[in-house]
Parts: sequence; structure tokens; C-alpha cells
Amino acid sequence: MKRLLWLGIGLAVGAVVVRKLTRKADEFTPSGIAASLSQSAGGLVESLRSFVEDVREGMAEREEQIHEAFAAGELIDDQLTDLMEDDDGTQGRHAQKGS
Repeated sequence: MKRLLWLGIGLAVGAVVVRKLTRKADEFTPSGIAASLSQSAGGLVESLRSFVEDVREGMAEREEQIHEAFAAGELIDDQLTDLMEDDDGTQGRHAQKGS
């Protein structure tokens, strides 16, 4: 009876190992590599779409803020000018390239 139990366990473990090895080997075939690349490219495209949507939302929010400030006659804090100036008030090297 013990031998039959161990034979059954051995067959089950052997079947699981063979299935896993077969799946792993299929990943390295040309079709498996193509499927993997397809999934990776799909994920990259989706990430890029999400990033573009976030940027567009941020641009729309900032544009709305600018329109509201303009309508109210308020002065808008220009953070870009602060980034382009050095600590001593002169333009930095990045700003000089465009000038």
C-alpha cells in the first residue's frame, strides 16, 4: 500500500514538473518570445498613454488657473523665470542658449 501511495505522489510531482518545464521551454520559442514582447510593448504603450493623459489634465488645470487670474486681474507667479535665473539674478547658462 505504501508503494502505491509513493508511486502516485511521484507521478503527480513528475507531471507538475514536466508541465512547468514545458511552459518555460515554450517561452523561449520564437512564438513565445513574440508574445512576451507583445505584452511588454502593450504595457509600455498603456503607460505612455496614461502619462500623456496626466500631462494634458495638468495643462488644462494650469490653463484654467491662468484664465481665472487674468479675468480677476491678478498677477500670475511665473515659476519658469525663477528657474531660468541664477542666485545672483543673472540668467543661467540654459537661458542664455535660447537668447
